[in-house]
Amino acid sequence: MSSKIIGRPDSQLHWTQTALGSYLLQWEQQRCDEAVADIFGYYSLQLGLPLLQGLRANRMPHRWQALESAQALQDWEQERAQNPAAADHGLTPVLLADPVALPFAEACLDLLVLPHTLETSSDPHAVLREAARVLVPEGRLVICGLNPMSLLGLQRRLERGNSYLPGLGWGPGYGRLRDWLRLLAFEIEAVQFGGYVPAVQSARWLRRWQVMDRVGPVGWPVLGGVYCVVAVKRVVGMRLLGPSWKARSAMVGAPVAARRQPADAAASVVGPGPDRKTDQGGGWEI
Repeated sequence: MSSKIIGRPDSQLHWTQTALGSYLLQWEQQRCDEAVADIFGYYSLQLGLPLLQGLRANRMPHRWQALESAQALQDWEQERAQNPAAADHGLTPVLLADPVALPFAEACLDLLVLPHTLETSSDPHAVLREAARVLVPEGRLVICGLNPMSLLGLQRRLERGNSYLPGLGWGPGYGRLRDWLRLLAFEIEAVQFGGYVPAVQSARWLRRWQVMDRVGPVGWPVLGGVYCVVAVKRVVGMRLLGPSWKARSAMVGAPVAARRQPADAAASVVGPGPDRKTDQGGGWEI
């Protein structure tokens, strides 16, 4: 794998063309496929990074790819021009949407995927608030991001640069992201960390360091270079109602209590046989 960089230096897709970026992108693709495979609904949206096919394993009838800005669309068009194979990679972007002001009504999306969208936004907390607005109750939110509390983050602070992941900033760490999600009534359903390798520019050295991806999840699981979080929107006081036929079937099968006869009515019966008599006091007919 070559570490040649394609595109402009300020492109948001710049980091995906490095050896390390391609390696991390492959790990995130696998995690997204696992996360969205069993999420059901009608409407799903991926906002940002069209090179990551975040919705390809999902089976919802309506799946859309959106980009954050005209600059991101221009970067994607240039990438497709230089790499024709990218034209068929994932969903084609169909709209431009500001992450803090999505063009969707309240509670209308069943699934929202944010691949490194928080890192490209100037207000990541506002992006999460907007995600909470457009998701339906029990809707899912999938977030992929860089983990500052990792070996990659330590190298960046020591080197005072980001040459191994050019064009990609650092968003909130997992600890802060978890607090923000709880504040917005999200419950974290699953989280995985990956990318324990150090930052290297050569694909050859990257393959040599891949042994750390087998040791890292056991020795220091929360210090991976990237994370994938799946959160569920919870609504306080909401109770899911079952189908009404269950209540009707329960009533049909319920035992019926026998009617108890008064003692004086039983005493008013005169003789056996079909000729039944009723007492003069207006008692029960036997």
